[in-house]
Amino acid sequence: HLIEEELKESSSFFDAFIKAIKKLKGSYAVATITTYEPEKIFVARKDSPLIIGVGNNENFVASDIPAFLSYTNKAVFLDDYEVAIVEKDSFKVFDINGNEKKKEIRTIPWSLAQAEKAGYKHFMLKEIYEQPRAIADTISGNLSWFSGKVPLEGISPKEFDRVQIVACGTSYHAGLIGKFYLENFSLIPTEVDLASEYRYRNPVVNEKTLFIAITQSGETADTLAAVRFAKSKGAKVLAICNVIGSTVTREAHETLYTYAGPEISVASTKAFTTQVVTLFMLSLWLARNRNTLKEEKVEGLLHELMELPSKVETFLNDERESGKVKEIADSFHKATNALYIGRHVNYPIALEGALKLKEISYIHAEGYPAGEMKHGPIALIDETMPVVVVATKGRVYEKMLSNMEEVKARKGKVIAVTNFTCREVQEKADAFIEVPEVNEFLSPVVNIVPLQLLAYYVADFLGYDVDQPRNLAKSVTVE
Repeated sequence: HLIEEELKESSSFFDAFIKAIKKLKGSYAVATITTYEPEKIFVARKDSPLIIGVGNNENFVASDIPAFLSYTNKAVFLDDYEVAIVEKDSFKVFDINGNEKKKEIRTIPWSLAQAEKAGYKHFMLKEIYEQPRAIADTISGNLSWFSGKVPLEGISPKEFDRVQIVACGTSYHAGLIGKFYLENFSLIPTEVDLASEYRYRNPVVNEKTLFIAITQSGETADTLAAVRFAKSKGAKVLAICNVIGSTVTREAHETLYTYAGPEISVASTKAFTTQVVTLFMLSLWLARNRNTLKEEKVEGLLHELMELPSKVETFLNDERESGKVKEIADSFHKATNALYIGRHVNYPIALEGALKLKEISYIHAEGYPAGEMKHGPIALIDETMPVVVVATKGRVYEKMLSNMEEVKARKGKVIAVTNFTCREVQEKADAFIEVPEVNEFLSPVVNIVPLQLLAYYVADFLGYDVDQPRNLAKSVTVE
C-alpha cells in the first residue's frame, strides 16, 4: 500500500512507484501493474535478480532466463537500485532518482531445446546425460584464456599469495575439489569457505588475495555479499559462473564461464561438473604462469582433460552400469539413513553424493572423509545402513579398502563406485558400479555421475517431484 499512499501527492504513477521503492528495506524484486497505465509493468530490484526479456513486439519480466527462453534469448539485467518501465514494444531503465540509463541488451547463448525435457522424464535426468556435452563445451569455451590468446583482465598470477574460494551448497563442494587442484598444481595456499559464514569470521583478505566466487546462477545472496566484502578489502575477485550477465559477473573483476547451458532442475548436476572442470583449468593456467609445473606436465594433464567428456559418456551409454545403478536404488530406496565416504580428492564427492540424495529423496545422508569414520560415524553402522564408498584407483585406494572392511565388520551394506580393475573392492562390496579409469585428479567428475543417478532413481522410486523438491529453490537470493 506504499504506492497507494504516495499516489496522493505524486504527479504520476511512476513518481509514486519510485517514492515507494525508496522506502523499502532489505532485498526485493518488485513488478507492479496498475489500472492507471495497464499497458506497462513497473519493476525495481535490490539484491534479488530481475531480468527483462526483450522479444519481438513483446517483452517479459522474470527472475531467471529460462522463464522466457521459449520466446527470446535477449535479456537486460537490472542492477541494484534500478527501476524500469516495461511495455510490449519498449522498455526504459532508470536509477532510483528517476534518471534514465542506457542498458546493454545481452544475447544469451542458450537454445530452447536446452530448456526442454526432450523426452526425458525429468530435467534432472536430462541434465545428467547432458554432462559430456557440457564438459566439452566448458573446456573449449575456456581455451582462449587458458592458451593466453585472451588475457584474464586484472588477474596477475604472481601478484597474490593466497586464494580464498567462497560458495554455497554444491558449488562449495566444487570449491573443495578446487583446493586440491590449486595447492597440488599451483602450490598456492587455498581456503574454502561457505559464503553464509565467510563475513562473520573476520577473514584475513587483502590485495594479495585472489578471491574466487563460485555460483551457478550468479545471484546467490550470500556469495554476492562475500564478494562485496572481499572487494572492499582490496582483493581481486574472480567469478566462476554459468549465467552470462548475472550480478556476480558484473561485480567481479573477471569471470570464467561454465558452459553448462540452462540448468532447470533444482538439484545441480552439470553445473557442478563444469565448475570442477573450470577449476582444473584455472589451476593448470596458474601453474604454467607461476612456473610450478613443467610445460609438458601441463600439456599432459590438459590432454587427459580433453578425454574426460568421452569417459563420462562411456559410463552414461553403458546400459549395464546405468541399469545396475537403478537396481541398487530399488534395493535401498526405503532406507532412512545413508553414509557416503571418500578420501583425498573424492572426499568432496562423498559430500556431494549425500547432498544429492537428501535434496531430492528426503533420506538423511551424511558425507564423510573415510579416515574420520572411526571418530564417530562408525557408531551408526548396522545391517540397515547403506554405506556408499568412492573407491577408485589413486593414492588412497588401499586406505579405502581398509575402510570398507571396517564397514563390513559392523554388517553395513557397502555400495562401491570403483574401476573395472579394482577386484578387491568388488569382492568386498555388496553392490558395485564400475566407472572408467581416469587421472586421479579428474576422477571426481566421473565418480559423481553414478551418485547423481543413484539419487535420481531413489527419489523417482519414492514418487517425489525430482525437479522441484520441497522447501528448495534453484537460486537462493536471500540470506
